[in-house]
Amino acid sequence: MKLLLLYLLAFTGGVFLAIQAGFNSQLGSLLKQPVLAVIATSISSAFFGSLFIFSMTKDRITFNLIYQIPWYLWFIGGLFSFVGISLYFYTIPRLGVSKMIVAGLCGQLLFSLLAGHFGWLNLPLEPITTKRIIGILVIITGIVLINDK
Repeated sequence: MKLLLLYLLAFTGGVFLAIQAGFNSQLGSLLKQPVLAVIATSISSAFFGSLFIFSMTKDRITFNLIYQIPWYLWFIGGLFSFVGISLYFYTIPRLGVSKMIVAGLCGQLLFSLLAGHFGWLNLPLEPITTKRIIGILVIITGIVLINDK
């Protein structure tokens, strides 16, 4: 049951990301500058995240904990997020949200397959199996079918 809930939460997260991509693509198009939409997304994400942390969590972050974390981890995720979201907002008006999401998901799956296999980014090892390769091939086939006019 717990695993089913986790999959449902992950699925819901994907739905929310597709929705935000659509809204923020509109914002970037109206502004004629997708990067401004990324900035607005980052600021509003920080705002809502802060509201959540201050109102919902019991644990407080201590300065001791902050100093133990390598400095680059505070910024590198933001860099990759900025580039990834900028690319999404740039491509959505040109491809459409479904094609962008499918292509983006394919990129995420291929990278995660390699990252899990080699343990990149301190991820748990997940060997590449025949089943996983077949899954990726099915997804790539789906991308071709979705993009076929």
